[in-house]
Amino acid sequence: MTATNPLLRDFDLPPYSEIRPEHVEPAVDSILGDNRVALQELLSRPAESLDWSTLVVGLDEMNERLSRAWGPVSHLNAVCNNPELRAAYEACLPKLSAYATELGQNADLFAAYQALSLSPEADGFDVAQKTIIEHALRDFRLSGIDLPPAEQQRFGAIRMKLAELGSRFSNQLLDATQAWTKHVTDESLLAGITDSAKTQMAEAAKAKELDGWLISLEFPSYYAVMTYADDRALREEVYVAYSTRASDQGPNAGQFDNGPVMEELLDLRQELARLLGFGNYAELSLATKMAESTDQVLGFLRDLAVRSKPFAERDLQELRAFAADHGVTDLQSWDLGYFGEKLRQQRYSLNQEELREYFPIDKVLSGLFAIVQRLYGIEIHELEDFDSWHPDVRLFEIRENGEHVGRFFFDLYARANKRGGAWMDGARDKRRTCLGTLQTPVANLVCNFTPAVGERPALLTHDEVTTLFHEFGHGLHHLLTRIEHAGASGINGVAWDAVELPSQFMENWCWEPEGLALISGHYQTGERLPQDKLDQMLAAKNFQSGMMMVRQLEFSLFDFELHATHGDGRSVLEVLEGVRDEVSVMRPPASNRFPNSFAHIFAGGYAAGYYSYKWAEVLSSDAFSRFEEEGVFNPETGRAFREAILARGGSQEPMVLFVDFRGREPSTDALLRHLGLSEKVA
Repeated sequence: MTATNPLLRDFDLPPYSEIRPEHVEPAVDSILGDNRVALQELLSRPAESLDWSTLVVGLDEMNERLSRAWGPVSHLNAVCNNPELRAAYEACLPKLSAYATELGQNADLFAAYQALSLSPEADGFDVAQKTIIEHALRDFRLSGIDLPPAEQQRFGAIRMKLAELGSRFSNQLLDATQAWTKHVTDESLLAGITDSAKTQMAEAAKAKELDGWLISLEFPSYYAVMTYADDRALREEVYVAYSTRASDQGPNAGQFDNGPVMEELLDLRQELARLLGFGNYAELSLATKMAESTDQVLGFLRDLAVRSKPFAERDLQELRAFAADHGVTDLQSWDLGYFGEKLRQQRYSLNQEELREYFPIDKVLSGLFAIVQRLYGIEIHELEDFDSWHPDVRLFEIRENGEHVGRFFFDLYARANKRGGAWMDGARDKRRTCLGTLQTPVANLVCNFTPAVGERPALLTHDEVTTLFHEFGHGLHHLLTRIEHAGASGINGVAWDAVELPSQFMENWCWEPEGLALISGHYQTGERLPQDKLDQMLAAKNFQSGMMMVRQLEFSLFDFELHATHGDGRSVLEVLEGVRDEVSVMRPPASNRFPNSFAHIFAGGYAAGYYSYKWAEVLSSDAFSRFEEEGVFNPETGRAFREAILARGGSQEPMVLFVDFRGREPSTDALLRHLGLSEKVA
C-alpha cells in the first residue's frame, strides 16, 4: 500500500497532485493502527526508561506521521473541495476524534507524563520543555482523564459529534455560498461597478458558458456590488442573498440551514464543559488562554465598547446625512459600503479602485519581503518546480545567512470550491527528530483576493494588502521559531488570545510611509504611490473606525455571551439582539442571519475566543508603539521583537514574552490612539 498511496510515502513536501480521495481513509486507518501498536510498545517499557526522548519525542514522531498524511487532506478539503474528497475527509473525522480522545484519556500515558514531570531529568529541562509538560498534564485533564469510565465515554462521543458538526457547518456554508448566482445580461444594471470587477464577472459567466456577467457570493464579487453598484435594488438583492446564507431565510431558505447545527453544537459544548467541571463553555475555553476569567473578558470588551460607541454614532450620523444629500433618507445595511466609499472619495479624494493600480501582487510581495528582511535579517526567494494543488500556487523559501530556515506556499486568489476568508496553516513543524536531525517548518498561507484579469496582473485593494501582511505575520510566527520541541514550536502551545499578536503587528507596515514606498508601484509604469495619494490614504486611515470597532465588538461579545449563557432560555438570535442593543449603532434587517455563516466560532476554533482579535490587537498596537519610539525600521528593535515573540513560540506564557519585549504589561492606549478613538467626541 505504501508504494501506491502517496500519503504513506516519506516525502519532503506533500505530493498534492497525486493525492486522490480513495487514498485518504486507507492511509489514516494504516497510520492510526501503527500508532496504536507503537504507543502500546512504548508504554510497556519500564517507567524509569521513559525519558524525554523516548516519551515526548516518541509521541511527537507518531503525531508527525499522522499530521503528514492528514494535513494535506485537510488542506485540500479547504482549497479544492469536491464531493468525493469531502466524503473521504468526513469518513475520517470520527476515527481521528476517537484516537485523540484515546490519547487524552490513556491513564498509562498520563502516569508516564506525571512521572517524567517529577523525575530528576525534569530538573534539567529548558523552559520550553517544562511548559510542554505542564500543558500536556493540563490537556489530559481537559480530555477527561479524571472522569469515571461512563463519563469518559460520553466525553469521547461528544468530541466525535462536535468534529462532525463543525465540518457540516463549513460544508453547508460553502454549498450555500456557491448555490446562489445572478446572471446579468443588461450592462446598465452594473452601473458604477469597476471595470476590473465587471471583467471578473464576465469571465465567471463565460466559465459557465453564459453571455453577459455572473454575480456570485464569493467575496470579491459581493464586495464589488456592495461598494460600487449604483443600482440600490441590486445591492439589496445581493446583500440579502449573502446575509442569509445557510439559513431559514433568503432565496435558498432552508436548503443548507446551519440553524439546527448551531443549536446542537452549543448544547454539546455546554455538556462537555459541565462534564469537566466548568460552569459553561466560555470558562472551558479560557482554561488554555491568556485571559483569566469570563468577567475579565467581558469587562475588557465592554470597556472598549463604551469608549468606541460615541465615535461609531458620529460615523453613522455623518453617513446618514451624506446619504440623505444623495436622496436616500432610509439608510439600510446594503447602503453602508456604497455610501461609505462615496463619502471617503468626497472627503479624501480617495478612490479605492485607483489605489488598486498601485498594488500589483508582485510589487506588494517584493516590498513585504524587503520589510521583513530589514526587520529580521532574513532573505526570501521564490522556488520553482514543486508539486501543487492549483496552477496559481507559489512556493517561497526563507534563508538567513545562507542557511535554509523554512518554506511557505501562497494560494492567494478566490475561486470555486475554495473556502472563503484567509488563513495560515502550519503544514510542518520545526522540531528535532528522534534521529537528532532538525526538521524545518513549512506553512500554507491562503487568501481569497481578486485574481489577474486578462493581461492585467492581480491588483490588490489596500484592505487586501493588509490581509496579506496579517497572514504573513502568522506565517513568520510559525517559520521563525527557534524552539526545537514540537509542542512549543511556532504557534504550537501559544494561547489563542495571543496568537493574533504577530499577525496584527505586521499590518502596521501597510500604513507607514516607508513601508508603503516599498510595497507600492503602478502596475504599468512602476511609479510609486504619489505623495498626494499617500497623504489622502493616511488621512483616511481611521475613516469610520468607530463603526468598524463596534462591529468587531458585536461579534466578540455575541460569541462570548453565547457560550457563557447557553441554556438560559434565549435563542442564538436573541443573544445577538441583546448584544446589538448594547453596542451596535446600525441594525441589520430582520432577515439577516449572520450567525449561520460565522464559521470562526462554529467551524474554526474561535468558539468563546473571537475576543482574541481585540485582545491581541491591544498587544500588537502596544508592541508597535516601541517601533514608533525607536524607528519603524530599526533593526535592533526588529531583532528584539523576533527574539522575544516570534522565536519563542509557545515556550512561555504570552505575558512573560510581551513584558520581555516591551518592558511592562500592555495598555489599551496605543490601540485607541492608532484607531483615532482616544480623543473625546465633540
